Amino acid sequence: MMMSGPGERPAAGSGAHTVSEGDHVVLKREDVFKAVQVLRGRKITFEKQWFYLDNVIGQQYGTIFEVSSGGVLQPLKAKTEEMAKETNEAGIDNRNIIDDGKSQKLSREDIEALKGQGLKGQDIVQHLIENSTTFRDKTGFAQEKYIKKKKKKYEAYITILKPTTRIMAMMYHSREPGKICYLRYDTLAQMLTLGNIHAGSKVLVAESCAGLVLGAVMERLGGFGSVVHLYPGSLPIRAAMENFGFPKSFYNQLYDFPINKLNSLLSGSFSTEKETLQKPTETVVEEGNGSPLSTHQGIAPCGEILTDNTQSGETEAMAVTCEEAENKEKNAGRKPNVEERKSKQEDRLKKLQLAAAVLQERNADGLIIASRLYPSPLLLCLLEFVAPSRPFVIYCQYKEPLLVCYSNLRERGGVVNLRLSETWLRGYQVLPNRTHPKLTMSGGGGYILTGITVAMDKAKSIANNPRPPRSEEPAAKRQKIEESKS
Repeated sequence: MMMSGPGERPAAGSGAHTVSEGDHVVLKREDVFKAVQVLRGRKITFEKQWFYLDNVIGQQYGTIFEVSSGGVLQPLKAKTEEMAKETNEAGIDNRNIIDDGKSQKLSREDIEALKGQGLKGQDIVQHLIENSTTFRDKTGFAQEKYIKKKKKKYEAYITILKPTTRIMAMMYHSREPGKICYLRYDTLAQMLTLGNIHAGSKVLVAESCAGLVLGAVMERLGGFGSVVHLYPGSLPIRAAMENFGFPKSFYNQLYDFPINKLNSLLSGSFSTEKETLQKPTETVVEEGNGSPLSTHQGIAPCGEILTDNTQSGETEAMAVTCEEAENKEKNAGRKPNVEERKSKQEDRLKKLQLAAAVLQERNADGLIIASRLYPSPLLLCLLEFVAPSRPFVIYCQYKEPLLVCYSNLRERGGVVNLRLSETWLRGYQVLPNRTHPKLTMSGGGGYILTGITVAMDKAKSIANNPRPPRSEEPAAKRQKIEESKS
C-alpha cells in the first residue's frame, strides 16, 4: 500500500485539492491524529487546545496551521529552525546539573502574562531558554530534548490531512486499538494485497472493526465495483468508514446484509416478509422505553441466533403495548415520526433484498474477514458465495482460531494454497548517532490466513476421503467394564 506519509503534503497528481465545508479531514499534531468534519463556527478541542476550522476552508491539504488567540487558525509560514542554530553553546555532560525545580526564573504567572500579551509559542519557548540557568550547561542532546518538550507544550501547530487508509489505521491503532480488533496498518495493507482488491471487483467484507476494513476496501475500489458488508447485530457500525468522506457515488454499490440471516439465505428460506413482522415490535419497544430489547444472544455456526430469554422479551413487549394503549393521547404528536420510520424501514428492506440478490449470484471476487466472531463457521458459510479461483483473507488477533479454520478447510476441501502467517513490524528512530528501534513499538500485528477457492466435485471428494467407522471403540470399553465386574 504505497501512500504518502502522514505528515507529507499530497502531490498534485495524486488527487490533491483544497478543503471545502463539509469535508472530513484529519488533524495531526506530533504523532496524534483526530478525524473531524469541517463546519463553520464549530468548536474543536484537540490536545488541550480549542479552535475553529473556519480558516481551513479554501486551504490545501497538508497545510500547517498555528492556533492563535481566540481559537483562530493561521497558516504557518515556512521557517527554518533558527532556535537550534542560535543555541550553539552546550556542555560536555550533565553531571553537575541538579533538578531541584529552581533553574527556571519565570514563574507560572509570568508565562500566563506572556500569553496574555499575545506572544506566540515560539517566543515563549525562547523566553524559557533565556531564563533557564542550566540550559547552557546541558549537552546538545539534552538541549534538543528540552526544546522539543517545551515546543510540544506551548507551540500549537496543527496539520490538516486528507483521510486515507494509512492515516485512519494509524489513528485508530494509536488511540482506540480495541475498536478495530488491534488491526495494525501494515496488516491491513497485506490483507488488501492478498485479497486482490482492485477496481471493478465484487468483494465480501465481514468485519467488526468500526468500518475501517470496509473503508479501506472502498478506497481501493475507487467507486468501481461492489461491496457487500456483512455485519453482526441489528445495524452496521462503521464510524471509521464515514470519516473517509467518500462521495455519494461510492455508496451506490454498497450493500449491507446481517450475518444472522446467512443460514436462511443458503437454505432458500430467506424472505423480507419476516422482517416486516418483527420490526413493528421493535419500534414499539423503542417508542415505549427508548431502547430496544436487551436479550442475551449467542451466534451459532453459520450465523444462527440463539435467544435465551424470548419469553421475557415477549412479556416486556406486551407491557410496553399496554402502556402505549393508556397513553394514546400523549403519543398523538409522534405520528410523523412513525411515518418516517416506516419509510426508512421500507428503504432498509429494499436494500436488504438487493444485498440478498447480490449474494445469491455466488460470484464474489474476494472475501475478507476481520471480525470478533469465531472465524471458522463464518468462513465456511461465506465461501459458498465466492466464485472459484478467488482469494480469501481472514484476520484474527490470535493464532488458535485460525488453526481451527485451517484444519476445517483441509477436511472440507475446495481451497488451495492455504497459508497462515504473522505480520511483523519494527519502527526505528533514525537520528545522527542515535539510530535504534523505538521502545514503544507494537508487540504483535495479529495473524492472517489466506487461500484460493477452487471448483470441487463433492461426490469425488467423498469417494477419495472416506471416513472410517468409529463404532468399535465403545464396544471395546464395554468389554473392559464387564471383565472388571466379573
